[in-house]
Amino acid sequence: MNFELTDEQKMIQDMARKFAEREIKPVAAELDKTHAHPKEICQKMGELGLMGVTIPEQYGGAGMDYISYALSMIEISKACASCGVIMSVCNSLYNFPVYAYGTEEQKQKFLRPVASGEVLGCYGLTEAGAGSDPAKMLTTAVLDGDEWIINGTKRFITNGNVADYCVLAAITDKAAGYKGISSFVIDFPNTPGFRVGKVEEKLGINASGTAELVFEDARIPKGNLLGKPGEGFKQMLTTLDGGRIGIASQALGIGRAVLEESIEYSKTREQFNQPISSFQAIQWKLSDMATQLDAAELLILRAAWLEDNKKPYEKESAMAKLLASDVAMQAAIEGVQVLGGYGYCKEYPMERHMRDAKITQIYEGTNEIMRLVIARNLLKQR
Repeated sequence: MNFELTDEQKMIQDMARKFAEREIKPVAAELDKTHAHPKEICQKMGELGLMGVTIPEQYGGAGMDYISYALSMIEISKACASCGVIMSVCNSLYNFPVYAYGTEEQKQKFLRPVASGEVLGCYGLTEAGAGSDPAKMLTTAVLDGDEWIINGTKRFITNGNVADYCVLAAITDKAAGYKGISSFVIDFPNTPGFRVGKVEEKLGINASGTAELVFEDARIPKGNLLGKPGEGFKQMLTTLDGGRIGIASQALGIGRAVLEESIEYSKTREQFNQPISSFQAIQWKLSDMATQLDAAELLILRAAWLEDNKKPYEKESAMAKLLASDVAMQAAIEGVQVLGGYGYCKEYPMERHMRDAKITQIYEGTNEIMRLVIARNLLKQR
């Protein structure tokens, strides 16, 4: 078993780390405070190939593997979780289904601009009454001649207020249940009947827009169907499997930032005439953080390796997302404790890490759903 990264993987990891330290980390607190969309940062990430890491160069991507994607996601998220999730949605939730299920014409038209970082993409799945149970969605798409007419509202859509393109799930056959779900590519600026609704005020990841997508007799070309009618649910499950690797990597990045800042602070903060890093209570917290974060990283890299080698990875990606998000949240709680009163104040980034970490236990499938996915795979194997 070889744990050594390839030269190419080391290169993108180092590039992402240096870019994040230089361009993102210094402005992360201000982005969080102002809730400002990091447009210039996103454009620069696109220029570096970070918005289409695994997409072939012929479609505007960097043509690298999923391990490289995970490594770069960790570094970006360590500096700013908001920038991390914007990157993750473009790579995992938008690029993947368009590349995997789109026609050549769709890839050239809808994939290239997002993979190259020219514009952003998003994924329209969740609704007010359909989150963990997507079969309960109410958004419909009805064929009318050469156009699909779409009606419905999507909620909690990351990048929804800043994206130009969207992969949208809608019901095309109400009687078929989840087998009646289909996927479409939506060109927001050229879709009459579409508008951005409410933009959410959130606990964390404040520089990442989370919005309603409202469709009122919205019309899109017939050719914007992704794959065949009724294939949307299957496409959705595969897309989310890969998306969980991205969110696990985001969570790990947050956790790594927590650990580094906890170590740095503990070495400089003195109590009782000695640095608090000399206290066993603090050492145990740091040791637990480091051990759990390393375990989460190994699960992430295993899931990414399985995807790279076209092996089943549904269970492994769920495990990676489950552990990484739980570990990140626990590390953030302990990080605040290490910093004491300073950890609770916005003068230090630790309180932001704790706010940002929480969402990783919720989106891309709650951790309760992750446990169901894992159990389903375990029971199926026996």
